[in-house]
Amino acid sequence: MAPKSQKQKSSAGRKKPKWGKTKQTLPDREETEPINMERMGHPEIYPLVLTTQTQEIFNCRIDEDITDEQPYKLIKKEDIFADFQNRAAVSDFYPVKKVIQEYPGDELLVVYDKDFKYEVNFYLIGTEEGKENYLNSPEVPEEQEEYKEHIPEDIYIYKPPISKPWVSLGSEKEIAEESVKESTKQITYMISRKRSEFGAPIKFSDQNASNVKDAYIECIAYPDRHFALKQLEKDVGMQVVPKVKDTSTQTRWTYPKNAITQYYPRELSEEEKETFGQSKPLSDFLNNTCISVEIALQQNEIMNTFIDDWKCLAEEESSFGDKTDTHLKEYQSFTDLHNLTEKMVTSVSWHPTIYGLIAVSVAARLSLEERVHFSGKLLLQPSLILFWSFSDPIHPQLMLESPDDIFCFKFCPSDPNIIAGGCINGQIVMWDITAHADRIENIKTGGSRSKKVTLKPMFLLEPDSNKEATYIRHCAVSSIENGHKKVITDIHWLSDTFEINRSGTVFENRNGICCQLVTCSADCTICFWDIRPQKALTPQLIEKKKEEHIETPLDVPSTFLHLDLSWKPLTKIRLSKGETSLDHCPTKISLSEDNLLYKAQEGMEDKILAQSKAVKAGEMNPYHNLEAGLANHLKPIEDFCTKFLVGTEEGGVIYTDWKMERDPETGRLMTKKPVSLSTIHDGSVHTVQRSPFYKDIILTIGGWNVAIWKEGVMTGPLLQSSCAPKRYTAGHWSLTRPGVFYIGREDGYIDIWDLLEKTHEPALSQNICITMITYIKPWTFSAKQQFIAIADYYGTLHILEIPWTLSHPSTNEVSSMNYYFEREVKHLEYVEERKKIREQEKKEMELELEKTKVKMYQKSKEQLEAELKMDYESYLELEKNILINLGFIKVKETMSFMDL
Repeated sequence: MAPKSQKQKSSAGRKKPKWGKTKQTLPDREETEPINMERMGHPEIYPLVLTTQTQEIFNCRIDEDITDEQPYKLIKKEDIFADFQNRAAVSDFYPVKKVIQEYPGDELLVVYDKDFKYEVNFYLIGTEEGKENYLNSPEVPEEQEEYKEHIPEDIYIYKPPISKPWVSLGSEKEIAEESVKESTKQITYMISRKRSEFGAPIKFSDQNASNVKDAYIECIAYPDRHFALKQLEKDVGMQVVPKVKDTSTQTRWTYPKNAITQYYPRELSEEEKETFGQSKPLSDFLNNTCISVEIALQQNEIMNTFIDDWKCLAEEESSFGDKTDTHLKEYQSFTDLHNLTEKMVTSVSWHPTIYGLIAVSVAARLSLEERVHFSGKLLLQPSLILFWSFSDPIHPQLMLESPDDIFCFKFCPSDPNIIAGGCINGQIVMWDITAHADRIENIKTGGSRSKKVTLKPMFLLEPDSNKEATYIRHCAVSSIENGHKKVITDIHWLSDTFEINRSGTVFENRNGICCQLVTCSADCTICFWDIRPQKALTPQLIEKKKEEHIETPLDVPSTFLHLDLSWKPLTKIRLSKGETSLDHCPTKISLSEDNLLYKAQEGMEDKILAQSKAVKAGEMNPYHNLEAGLANHLKPIEDFCTKFLVGTEEGGVIYTDWKMERDPETGRLMTKKPVSLSTIHDGSVHTVQRSPFYKDIILTIGGWNVAIWKEGVMTGPLLQSSCAPKRYTAGHWSLTRPGVFYIGREDGYIDIWDLLEKTHEPALSQNICITMITYIKPWTFSAKQQFIAIADYYGTLHILEIPWTLSHPSTNEVSSMNYYFEREVKHLEYVEERKKIREQEKKEMELELEKTKVKMYQKSKEQLEAELKMDYESYLELEKNILINLGFIKVKETMSFMDL
């Protein structure tokens, strides 16, 4: 590489400048230290690149002045200095200028390097001793010359090593510490055999494998608790960083400006007043307009002249607007660009109090076989719940870590900083993000204590923290042995107004906060969980707990430390299929208290804000003192509905009771039989949701159809759609219109149903993405603006704005939908009555048929022959009349025909 670079420099230097004829117009090179071949054992040799022009100047042209017999040239020192004056830094001898100036002799030896031994075409010998050694080298005998010609230059000449005394630098101690030495005494086993059995024939026989005496016993490795490895050395890095907090404030500046305005009334003089008072045109004008002005004043007192009469004629038909008013508009989209692995969105939830913040759980897009195959790689990938903000669509604000992929999660209604999620491995995970509440809080609370919450223009995050999201570890994980065995498909918080015990009996909530959960899983079980300790802590237990204290990481809160890896379900329900030993596989559940979350949303926000203010004021968070309410007496709640709906993997909808009953034979608690079972859907049910407007109206979606049910009327659905062109994958009710709900399909389309407009097909279908829609979650920002979050199979979250016609109900929409549901209930009752009548008629017809058969068997042989003869005579009479009418026989022939 060196010759090429030197050649490029020299060629660049020989270009003539265009702006003058003076010499040395180019800037001189920086004088650097000359490079010699000291690394190769020749410090007196300096490589040079001599261009063709330099060779002509010094008469050292290759193959002309320099040959193989004389591969060198003696150049005078004066000639080189003259070249420096003529060409300055462009001269090829400039890199070795310092060597030439310090050279003691008058002539320098330049040697042609034919084989590029020193990587360039020439080299300069910078010492007199080196020049003499090169010119007067000792003559080699001819035999040795011939021997050298036969020896290739690349052959390595072995040089034996020279022994040197050992110099200790203290490494013996480290080698002794790192070396593995046998610390235990070796055990010697001797296995012997009788001499007579050598070479004897072998007989094989059957043997009982369960016999411990003769059978094979497997010795499984287990950890020895009494043995611990002593840690000799540990590398720890520590750095003290000052706690820095960047704050900024900005005051809205208004420029003060003094302004004053004053006006005077226009007054007439006395003369002008007399003139106008005696004016006849003025008196005529007042007399003519006085009557109309009085009529107008009377009309203003009687009725409102500014009311819109057209709106009073009929209700506003806003749902039948133009297509541009009914389409969802793209508002924003979120995609995790930092984790580009194949992930899909499994669940979506808007933050209950912080507007503009949405949480999303993601999971790997793998089948069961692929998960087993890539299980090792999946352990290295983080399983996360991402928090997205409207202000930053690229960087997630928070990331909740979990031991495995999350398929469902819910914010706690009492405290949104508490989050519960269900994993694919059957575990429940709990998070507490109270420590990060200040980081994500963006609620404006003014002095007027207004309930109206507005979205801030920017998310209250530090600029540097927007680039790197905060990872939050989980507080507690349920026990693997005692929990679900398969993926958790749905999770719900029980209301803070009640709690249940192991038998399912309902009591008043002792803590006043949500402390219990219900989950369903693909292992055919429904479990109820309690986050409180099972027993109140006594002073003895507290001391014992301190003795057994386990150090937890600093970034993990101790809110649910008592549940970690020991959390067991309070009660477990199995939905039996009846006579068989198989159970139904639940996928979604809906409790009767779910609609309270919609009704009490504003009250819940005020309650949560009050709790957060109390915590900031210094009071203890109720979730940090869960043992406080355990000592309170349980007060049972009478007339509480314990029934709930369950959607199954087979497409069935089950109406059952969570309250347990005792088996009369064994005395054990067992699940009650389902009240009703209807198999309406032709695929797995993935949506079971109560209407936010009607407590007893439930929407179920599964397979290729959708159904609407009324609790208590389980003879059939009020509405059952026909098969859709594509399979349904998600759905949700509208939060503001009782007759509207949204359904997602596997082809990326969303069907918008408006029951006031159409009940047999969707009112509108709109394409959202190119892949399957996995979750739908609407959200109300204000009375004028609503959003809907739609997640797809490729991990993208689409935020769309709901138009006016789909978000604002008509005047009597609630009563109209109520009338529609009541009419459908009456229709079902009528159908059931008709079924009973038809069944009764069918039974009566079967009885009459049986009676006729019995009568026929009871007739005698003579009676049967007489009946057959009469039938035959009637047949002959009919045949005769037909032939006469056709003209084939006459009346005379009739007599002969009858004689026959």
